[in-house]
Amino acid sequence: MSAIREHSNAQLRRGPATAAEDREPLRRRTRSVVWLIVAPLGFITFAFLYPLAETIHLSFVDFVEPGSPWFANYEWFLANSTQLAILGRTLLVSAWVTVLCLVLGFPFAYLMTLVSPRARMLMLAAVLLPFWSNVVVRTYAWVILLQDTGPVKAALSAFGVEGPRLLGNMTGVTIGATQVLLPFLVLPLYATISGIDRRLLLAAESLGAKPRVAFVRVYLPLAMPGILAGCLTVFILMLGFYFTPALLGSPGNSLISQQIVTQVNQLLAFGRGGAMALILLTATLLLLGLVQVAIHRYRRVLGVERDAL
Repeated sequence: MSAIREHSNAQLRRGPATAAEDREPLRRRTRSVVWLIVAPLGFITFAFLYPLAETIHLSFVDFVEPGSPWFANYEWFLANSTQLAILGRTLLVSAWVTVLCLVLGFPFAYLMTLVSPRARMLMLAAVLLPFWSNVVVRTYAWVILLQDTGPVKAALSAFGVEGPRLLGNMTGVTIGATQVLLPFLVLPLYATISGIDRRLLLAAESLGAKPRVAFVRVYLPLAMPGILAGCLTVFILMLGFYFTPALLGSPGNSLISQQIVTQVNQLLAFGRGGAMALILLTATLLLLGLVQVAIHRYRRVLGVERDAL
């Protein structure tokens, strides 16, 4: 209060003209803050909300057969067993890729918390270097590795494993997508478990718990926020993944992202493509809601504070 009173007295002593000069920097800072808020919001509105709104609008007004009712595109999708099978295949493959990323990524992230700082940097570089390369280049690398005359088939043949085709089916899509999306699980998971105090495990073992029990009942619950964040990120990215399924899969095993591209680019059925995109978006939002419910129940069961998650 004394500082404000002294500032006011100083302004009175300097006069109204000097006070106006003092307020001008404050106005400039206010305008800068307003532009820092308005500019990103304007960009998001132009680059995301407007295309999304236009896609939703087209799904209700653009039809393959003129004069169809407003729900014709959604009726076409929901009454088409082939499209529903593609949606189910997309959810199944996304779940498989998420599970594989968790199985591979959790031991890797856990090991990063145990090794020396130099080894940790090397492991982090192993995660980030492929992450920085182009996804198309990485996918074409898998095309070379998984083709019938590639080194993977040659290695399997050397061990007496003959027959499995790795390219042009869901096996190739799952392998390639797992490698491409693995950093999106490892990084948030490592950020979470690197902050867990390992002395809690020693405390649990000193109280009589076996190492495996202490890991499951003490370490895993604390790591659950990172596990959920990583799995959710991988699953949502896989729902709309296009390049890897298009290059490693086949038209007979296409996912919903490929079907949307086919409807829009080849058939020029913008309404049907918009309806499929909106259904995919709705499925994603429902998934986010279910995860939020799971996190809420997890907090209540374990008594974890809100800020901890």
